[in-house]
Amino acid sequence: MMAIIFVINIFYVSFFTMRMILTLKGYRYIAAAVSMVEVVIYVVGLGLVLDNLNEIQNLAAYAVGYGLGVIIGMKIEEKLALGYITVNVIVMDNGINLPKQLREKGYGVTDWAANGLEGDRMAMQILTPRKYELKLYQMIKEMDPKAFIIAYEPKTIHGGFWVKSVRKSMAREQAR
Repeated sequence: MMAIIFVINIFYVSFFTMRMILTLKGYRYIAAAVSMVEVVIYVVGLGLVLDNLNEIQNLAAYAVGYGLGVIIGMKIEEKLALGYITVNVIVMDNGINLPKQLREKGYGVTDWAANGLEGDRMAMQILTPRKYELKLYQMIKEMDPKAFIIAYEPKTIHGGFWVKSVRKSMAREQAR
């Protein structure tokens, strides 16, 4: 009974985590479908615990399964890497032409001159699908190990060439 409750709760919380992430990312119909499965799993698991409430090990299995489900749900979301990431990068203006190199790799880059405490800098804003985020960081660090990098997830993207062009460029890059 403990193992069943443990496994059921891992599945329930993994579905719960995915539903929350899908909802936040705007995938409302997929989130609704996931929530239907989630609630069935939840009711079955909770029913088993409540029917056997006098056995503390079932409650413990429920709690441990819940915690593990959170971790597994987050790992699944990391693998799916839904949405886009916007990365702000500040580098020394040292003539390596980092924006051009990144554009050639298929990234959407907007760059401008900036001033820092120690002199001229180049600032960039880069849009990329989340699944390419770590690859982007690696390329930037290889080109300029002292680059200052800040990343965030944009809630809305509208206009510009970014979304259409980045999707096409990344599809070409992935085909290589």
